[in-house]
Formats: sequence, structure tokens, C-alpha cells
Amino acid sequence: MISGRLPKVERNILLQGGLIMIEIKNTKSSFEREPLAASFGFKGSYVKELWQSVSALEDTNGLQGAGLGVQSILWSDANVFSEWGDMAGNNIMFLMTQYALKQAKKIPFDTPMDLLEQLLPLTMEYGRTVTGNSKLSTTFALNALVSLDNAAWVLYCRNKGISSFDDMIPKDIRPSLSYKHEQLASIPLISYGINTENIKDLTNQGYFFLKIKLGNDPEKDNDPEKMLEWDKKRLASIHEIVKDYRIAFTENGYIPYYLDANGRYPDKDHLMRFLDYADKISALERIMLLEEPFPESYTNFVDDIPVRLAADESAHSDKEALERIHMGYGAIALKPIAKTMSMSLKISKIAYENKTPCFCADLTVNPVLVDWNKNVAARLAPLPGMKIGVLESNGRQNYLNWNLLKTYHPCFGEAWLDDHSGIFKTDRSFYDLSGGIFMESAHYLSLI
Repeated sequence: MISGRLPKVERNILLQGGLIMIEIKNTKSSFEREPLAASFGFKGSYVKELWQSVSALEDTNGLQGAGLGVQSILWSDANVFSEWGDMAGNNIMFLMTQYALKQAKKIPFDTPMDLLEQLLPLTMEYGRTVTGNSKLSTTFALNALVSLDNAAWVLYCRNKGISSFDDMIPKDIRPSLSYKHEQLASIPLISYGINTENIKDLTNQGYFFLKIKLGNDPEKDNDPEKMLEWDKKRLASIHEIVKDYRIAFTENGYIPYYLDANGRYPDKDHLMRFLDYADKISALERIMLLEEPFPESYTNFVDDIPVRLAADESAHSDKEALERIHMGYGAIALKPIAKTMSMSLKISKIAYENKTPCFCADLTVNPVLVDWNKNVAARLAPLPGMKIGVLESNGRQNYLNWNLLKTYHPCFGEAWLDDHSGIFKTDRSFYDLSGGIFMESAHYLSLI
């Protein structure tokens, strides 16, 4: 988020193993609460607001970097949300961010990925202590580290004289991010509360790649049979609306469905019953992705399931991503805005080496973070069956003050900031400016 170049300074170089290391001298952090336009339903529950976190780093040479994050307690660990609630859960995650910032001052690093490797286990252990949960999800800690990691990348680029996202990508990772799409399909989110009229409106506006939340708990009794029946009816109602649409951006000419169960299906039997129903209503061939059908603890092979399964929350790291690939998962959701840019770059590399497609999913983030995500999405190979790249972005649908949030973007007014008729245009200006991620946001800097 920091733009421009600081005057040349006398550098006190810390050498470690022959490398020029970055040392953090000062840190700052803050947050602001952003209300949602309506209760946002997924994972069998609902949220009403999302905290926007800001972290700033200053190194021993006087160079600075700032970064944003969005805290999503329900997404990152539903057990924390259930036990502590939204407010306390958000406070816990922010405490973890502050703890990590304190630890960062003790850890010289070459790249932000090196810093994350050391910070993640420390932050996890602290999180287990403050939550009293020995099984705290790694994703919860990664979510807490996003703003710090983004700040570290900005600081790293300023140290290295880097001003473009292409040059920021480590050389060994660049083959996985070698595309430069001119168009990205903008994927809206169909959460539990969105009715059929809203869905018709989205398709009439030009949106043609639908992410549909499954796994509702309609009577709040965690009954998988009731969930299954609700999911069947949900799919049927949406399929009836869009089944006759024809589009130019898919190989089969149909609107693709991207289903997200957030780990709510207890076993393969329940999932296959759902997919059998999808086949019965001629919707099976429209399912391009089915994300995280099972709980993270479910480690059975899934290569016999007749749709492409995608790993999201369960792919905490490149190690877990590889494990999911070996289990039969056919795609990985990259989330620089939720699991850090550092971890997402590592995951993209392991997925590329194993010929597994990736795509960028959202976390309901602000417009600045959309472009951190967009920089990755614009460089990924198209999903099988797609003719263009894709990017989920649902903040426009869910934030009460989305239009105000857009004004906080340092490139406010650029055409690529918004989607148009379901398409993000990633033109030369977008690539030249790297989506504005190295520029400062006066609003967010004012918070710290």
C-alpha cells in the first residue's frame, strides 16, 4: 500500500548466510468494523460484519510497508465462531495479529515467505493458548497474518527496488503464474439468503459463473438429512432459472456452477446422493467445481467422485495442498487475501508441478484486497472448461458501504476496479500499476 520511493538512506546491512536480511524496527496495527448489508449465511451460520485489519512495518533502514487483511472467523474456524461468537472471535484473531507483529521484530528475513515460515507456528501456538483450543485451524492463524504478510511484501519490494507484481514473484514460482488474461469472469456468491429474484437479477446483469453455498442447517439441529434436502431444493431452484442461458466463455456454452459446501458433508454417501440428484435434474454437467465438501479430518480418497473437487480451507500450506491432490482433489482455491500471499505463492507452485489447476476465491474482502487477489487470478491458467480466467469477488454484494470502500482504493476511478457485465477487464493499465497494491491508501494509513 506504500507508494513512491523514499530518499536514499545509509543502509545498515544485516548479513545472514550471505543474504541481505530485512530487520523490523517498528510495527503498528489497527482495525475498523465494516457492516454487511444483510446477514451473510454460510457454514450453517451467519455473520453481520467483517473487521478490516491494518498492519504497518518499518525496518532498520527507515523503509516502510503497510498491508490490509479481512478477518473471517466463521470461515477460518467455525469451532471458534461457535464457542466464542463473532465479537470475541474477532478480538482473538486481532490479538494474534498483534502478537505476530511483536514477534516479527525478532526475526530477520530475506523474503516474506521466510518470515511467514517462522511466524506461523508461533502464532498458532499463541492462538491455541488464547482460545484454549488445541485443535485450532491453521487457516485461522493464516487469516490473522494476512495484513502483516502484505505489509512484508510491500516492504520487501521497497528494499529490492521492485515496483511490479511480476518482478515480485519469486523466479521459481513464475511458471505457475505465467498468463496475463485480458478478461476475468467475475464470480458472485449465492449465499443462503439470496432469493431466486436476486439470482435472476445477477444473470440479467451479465454474471455467468455462479458460486452457490451449500450445507445449510435449516432447523439449527445439524441434521445432515435436512441439510441434504435443502441443498437439493436449492440447486434445483437455481438450475431452473439459468439452465437455458448460453454463454461464450465456457467450452460447453452453459453457465457453470461452483458449489461450496464448506466441509458440511459428513461422508461420501451423502455427497453422492446429492450428486445423483444433480444428475437426475441434468445439472451434474454444469458443476465445474465442488469446493470442500467434507470436514478437514475426512482423508478418504475422492478420485471416484464424478465432479472436480477443490480444496480450500483444508489446503493450509503447500504440504496439505499436495496431500489433497494425492487424495484426488482436482483443483486448489488460492486465497492470498485469506491465507497470505506467501502461502498462496507456495501452493501455486506445488499445484503447477502436479498439473492441478488453481483459481482465486474471495473472503468478502474490500476493494484494495480484491486487487491483491486479482493480480494472482489474472496470471493463472484457465480452469478446465473455461476460455478465460476467473475471480470470485462478492464484496459488492455484501458490504453495506461498498461504494465508500471503493474510494479508499488508491486507483479509484480506474476501469479495471469494477466488473462490467460479469467481466473484470485486466488491461495494460492494470498490469502497469499492479492493481495499485504498491500504492498507499490514505484512509487505511490514517487508522494507524
